[in-house]
Amino acid sequence: MTWTVIWMPPAEQQLAAAWLASPNRNAVTKAAEEIDVVLETYPASVGEPLFDTVYEYELPPLTVEYEVDGANHAVYVLRVWNTAEGRPNVTGN
Repeated sequence: MTWTVIWMPPAEQQLAAAWLASPNRNAVTKAAEEIDVVLETYPASVGEPLFDTVYEYELPPLTVEYEVDGANHAVYVLRVWNTAEGRPNVTGN
């Protein structure tokens, strides 16, 4: 069963910023594509649970924070960042 993966606008902006800042843009593109495939397939079993239905999944050079919505069979990518730089603070985009 396939899940619908939705990148929220802040996550899209963060992904674009990570891509622009990366010395290896192909790696960022490939990781984002692979993250989509993984989250479409088995979102609740790949990430580390943070709380309730929110998970964190690392596929260098990217890490994403996402929420699994079982009722709507959807996955919402909430945040994304460069794995090497670590999790940004709450106000960081």
